[in-house]
Amino acid sequence: MKQLLNIDTWDRKDHFNFFNQFDSPYFGVTIDVDCTKAYLKAKEQNIPFSIYYLHKSITAANNIEPFRYRIIDGKVYIYDTINASPTVNRPNNTFGFSYIKYHEDLKEFTEIAKKETKRVRNTKGLDPSTSGDNVIQYSSLPWLKFTSLSHAQNSLFPDSCPKISFGKMTLVGTKRTMPMSVHVHHALMDGYEVGLYVEDFQKLMNQ
Repeated sequence: MKQLLNIDTWDRKDHFNFFNQFDSPYFGVTIDVDCTKAYLKAKEQNIPFSIYYLHKSITAANNIEPFRYRIIDGKVYIYDTINASPTVNRPNNTFGFSYIKYHEDLKEFTEIAKKETKRVRNTKGLDPSTSGDNVIQYSSLPWLKFTSLSHAQNSLFPDSCPKISFGKMTLVGTKRTMPMSVHVHHALMDGYEVGLYVEDFQKLMNQ
């Protein structure tokens, strides 16, 4: 379900109209996430760490309203709930797109994610049309501890979904960190909202 946002009464009306005209309206930041507690918690619960932090990330995204905004036919809609669309690595080193419905309960989400991951690993090719607009587009580069990241873009294809990428986890002493890149549509939010998301995500990872 989604509802229309009244752009005329929106505090960011001028910002929306300005940035929505850009050929490349996304901006991005890269940060290091402290995943020491989260990694241990995932191991304790026998949950794949990638699924554990994906759940925390999509939970934080649902908590921050602008991450649920989408531009459809020139109008802004607010989705009640957004889901996850992460890339899934295959044994032949290609990847596929997946669609994982969000569930607040971690165990339920884990079961959904495991089933979808298995399905995608047993398919070929790409089918990006299955996810829809109410998703966060996720990717993972577990081989790289990156400090910046860019995305392939098609200016002819309208897209306003946030894009979040995770990199290689490293251990220094007893502390584990992992780079995370967040790219968002500047017509829908600014650095303040990205900061709120990062703060909420780190809080959930520390629980």
